[in-house]
Order: sequence, then C-alpha cells, then structure tokens
Amino acid sequence: MLRLGTRRSALATTQSSWVADRLRALGHDVELVEVTTEGDRDRTTPLARLGGTGVFVSALRAALAEGRVDLAVHSLKDLPTAPDESTTVAAVPTREDPRDALVARDGLTLGELPAGATVGTGSPRRRAQLEALGLGLVVTPLRGNVDTRLRQVSQGRLDAVVLAAAGLRRLGRIDEATELLDPLQMLPAPGQGALAVEVRAGDAATAAAVAALDDADTRACTTAERVLLAELEAGCSAPVGALAEVVEGLESPELSLRAVVTTPDGTADLRRSLVGDPGDPGALGRRLARLLLDDGAADLMTGAEPPAASPTDPTTPLPTTDPIATEHAP
Repeated sequence: MLRLGTRRSALATTQSSWVADRLRALGHDVELVEVTTEGDRDRTTPLARLGGTGVFVSALRAALAEGRVDLAVHSLKDLPTAPDESTTVAAVPTREDPRDALVARDGLTLGELPAGATVGTGSPRRRAQLEALGLGLVVTPLRGNVDTRLRQVSQGRLDAVVLAAAGLRRLGRIDEATELLDPLQMLPAPGQGALAVEVRAGDAATAAAVAALDDADTRACTTAERVLLAELEAGCSAPVGALAEVVEGLESPELSLRAVVTTPDGTADLRRSLVGDPGDPGALGRRLARLLLDDGAADLMTGAEPPAASPTDPTTPLPTTDPIATEHAP
C-alpha cells in the first residue's frame, strides 16, 4: 500500500487523487492521507509573510521524512528551488495549462475592466504584472482556496480575481474564467500548471513506482524555469515569471525559455528569452538568469530601476504570436 500525503483543500485533493488514480491503473494500491500545513491553518496572513508558497510544502515533507506517508503531491510552483536532502522529486507528470486565468464580473476581459476596478490576487508576480499593464486597476491582496476567491467576484466584493488556469481545469470550473491571459501579457510562475510527486530519499521502491508518471518534456520545461528562478536567488513569491516550451527547431526539437523580472510595484520590468538544448534544461535556465542579472534584474527585484540595456544584447526576440495563448474561455 502506498500512502499518499495530501493537503485537505479541494484542489490539493483533486490533484492527489489524479496521481493516485494513475498509480492504481499501474497496479498499485494507494491510500490518501490528509496532512495539514501552516498555510492551511493560517488563511489570512499574506503568503509572503509566512515564507511564500513553500509553507504548503514543509508539513508534507515532514510527513515523508517521518515515514507517515510514502509520497506527496505538490503544485510544482509551490516547491522551493533549494534541494531538500530528505526527499526527491520522483515524477513531474504531464503539465496542465500553465496560464493565468481571469474571472471577472459580467464576463469582462482584462482589457474591458474599467479604471478603478478591483482585482484580487495573493501573488506578488501577478500584482506586479497587472500594475505594469497600466490599466488603472486596483490590485487587492487575496488569499483562500479557489471557492473562497471566486466568491469574492460572485458576491460583488471584487470586480475580478486572477488565479491559475490549471486549478480551474482540474476542478472542472474552467468555464468560469472570462479570459485566459496570454503569456505575452502575463508570464506564469515557474512551474505553474505542473505537479511534483516527491518521495522519501532512499526509497527506491516508491521512486520506481512513481517514475512511470514522469513526462520528459514537462520535466525539461519546468527544470529550465526553476533553475532560472534559483539562479536569480528569487523565491517562489518573487515578481518573476517564466515559461519554457519544447518547439520544433530547424534540425531537432529546441527548448525555448522566456522570463520577466519586475519591480514589486510593476513600474519597470525586464523581459528576455533564449533557446537551448532540451537535453540540458538547467544550462538554459542558468544562461538566461545570467543575462537577466547582467541587465539589472537584481536591482529590479529590490525595487530599483536598472540601467538601460544595450541594443546589442544577444537575446532572442519575443514572438509576436504564441501557440499556447490562442484559447479563450467562453
């Protein structure tokens, strides 16, 4: 019997059940074990003050290390980039939609919200990118599970909220999104839309069972994004967005990575992109991070505007169209 640790929220349980069902289909017996995290107990303090979204991870890792569970499922964007000696990520399954979703009153899109409209989010990255758009929106701190956040709109307390499209899809509520935000407009968090299945370090039997769920392309893309985040020395609550995709090159598949670093208030941002080898995603993440740092990313993250970049910077221009950004919810 494999004991799978999960948070109690509807989304966490849905994600864990998805993994459990796939393990059962491979012939394994799986039992869900509920684990309460600090982020679940304290639903009012901003996540940045609690230590970022990593507060959802520590209790699950402790349950693994203590032998109370055999594996745990995390939203990969919540997983700290620093290695944990007691656990290992045995699988990164196929990624769900990585985009951010807008849920607004009256079916409005982001561009249709009037100046002064209130938009809720608990993410510094989303806040900064919304402010950078210059739409005159009032971005309001917001925490809580998906139901709690959506009720802020349905009950008229907020004009809109922004949350991960993947969560809405997994909960069967994607039709409530009034717009799926183009990554050219708002880059997602590194790892957004992907899951991480962790096992206890040294547990070769469970690692082997879980490894069958790993998706090579998803692992390559999310590795590039997370290495970039680590090289920037930015936590999962930093105003950093990144998205990697495996694309067709002239001779073989390539890994395309783009990223944005903003000031916390969104008054300045820095966008860069590079292409590399899917077989070495970490190298691509490090290269792009170095490029961003050379161009002043560290100053941006602390709120200072960096010097203007040279027009000869060896960056790959951002595309004018985006193959994953063409779908919009009804």
